[in-house]
Amino acid sequence: MTLEMQFATMGTMLLGGLSLGGLFDLYRVLAHHLRAPRYAYYVLDLVFWIIGTLLIFKLLYDINWGQVRLFIFIGLLVGVIVYFWLFSGILITCLQFLIRMVKIVIHWLVQLVNILLIRPVVLLFRVFIIFFGFLSAIAIFLYQVMLQLLYTVWKIVKFLTFPLIRYVRAQIGNNTTVQTMVKFIRRFFHRT
Repeated sequence: MTLEMQFATMGTMLLGGLSLGGLFDLYRVLAHHLRAPRYAYYVLDLVFWIIGTLLIFKLLYDINWGQVRLFIFIGLLVGVIVYFWLFSGILITCLQFLIRMVKIVIHWLVQLVNILLIRPVVLLFRVFIIFFGFLSAIAIFLYQVMLQLLYTVWKIVKFLTFPLIRYVRAQIGNNTTVQTMVKFIRRFFHRT
């Protein structure tokens, strides 16, 4: 490995250490806001280290075909230290600000959907229920009034037609032909 390639590898590993530190802060801030069960953090830690390892080995393979030397680990360590010394606070502040902004935007969108979509639908449903409740109350009232009116009319009609019905029954009772027809009809329907 030439000296020029060693300096390029060292610089790339410094940048890899910086990016590994940034990735760690990103993971740390997101995991804090995630509120996942305790066992999920073990899985997330494992995923973080797998991604970090793959990132570093990809950088190493691209710059010097995967040759591992001691100065590579020194470059990574110096990059991580420089990141935490200079950039960690800035990145964490920016990430927390972005998370707050995303939460505010999501909250506003939820409120907007609630005001423009959910509340009108609920209001229309309540108006619909009240309207049909009112119509059903009116229908029940009119039904009861009609029953009372029809019952009264039925009593009057029955009272007025009672002499006529008594006369017709008496005529049927005296007429043997009609009695024979009534008996025939009763027997016919009684058989089936």
